Amino acid sequence: MSVLILAEQRNGLVHPTTYELLARGRLLADRLGSEVCCVMIGCDSGDAPQEIIFHGADVVYIIHEPGVVWSLPGPQSRALQRVIEDIRPEVVIAAATTTGRTVMPLVAARLRTGLTADCTELDIDDEERLLLQTRPAIGGNIMATIKTPLCKPQMATVRPKSYRPLPRDASRHGRVVDMAIPACSVDLGNEKLIKLIEDTTQEVNVQDADIVVAGGKGVKNRDGFRLVEEFAQLLSAGVGATRDVVDLGWTSYPHQIGLSGKTVSPRIYIAVGISGSVQHLAGMQTAETIVAINKDSDAQILKVADFGIVGDLFDVVPDIMSRLRTRR
Repeated sequence: MSVLILAEQRNGLVHPTTYELLARGRLLADRLGSEVCCVMIGCDSGDAPQEIIFHGADVVYIIHEPGVVWSLPGPQSRALQRVIEDIRPEVVIAAATTTGRTVMPLVAARLRTGLTADCTELDIDDEERLLLQTRPAIGGNIMATIKTPLCKPQMATVRPKSYRPLPRDASRHGRVVDMAIPACSVDLGNEKLIKLIEDTTQEVNVQDADIVVAGGKGVKNRDGFRLVEEFAQLLSAGVGATRDVVDLGWTSYPHQIGLSGKTVSPRIYIAVGISGSVQHLAGMQTAETIVAINKDSDAQILKVADFGIVGDLFDVVPDIMSRLRTRR
């Protein structure tokens, strides 16, 4: 028995989200007394398998058949299904990204098992050896913990940036296994990749940024949100936003942070004109340092902030920007 991680890949390269999943998988496997396995589907291997072992895996399975468009959900889901049927893991985890949210439901349906999507926490029930899958429910007002007692494997997708990777341990050893899966068994021919369209709305990807400057409804309008964008540009930061800001059309969805958007975990998170709803806090409260700027001294965001500035953002932010420019 084992815990299986689906490696997240972008353009053939292993994405850092994989190392977050490995940290979770290592914790679960240690509780179960089992191995952590990781499957790389369509990745350019290179040093990646060894790095995956250094970050917590015991076994790395590599699937890379030439001529298969692995970015399509059909081939990738068929390959993952084959791996699960061969090694029979107790738990299967993937990132709650476009890939995970597309591939995992297909596999779960074919295996006739359950899938809990968009989890923020995973744990093990020691008595029943069941995966405890915690995710927001009812608009984020409660946290529901879900079990899959009757079917195996237990499958879950996990929010990126909701857990920190383990430190790299170059003393770890593991196995790398090349799995040969014929292209004809995974490439069904009913899907076609037309083209990939990159997101050009972000100079700095908000999920990967070390610093994030986010704006809320307190910026009042689109012109006010431009102040947030200028502040972020000055700091070489990612631009974030609350759901209200996106719904009002002041910025686009890729910038949305919260339960219905992205989860971020930067070194510094600067909240500008954000009240601090439960839904938004769920997407950014793992930031190392939170700085909040709000004129309402009772705003919820100030209760979770490491540093709070009570004042009008239209006075405070330009003053901070002016001081930064002077120092530079």
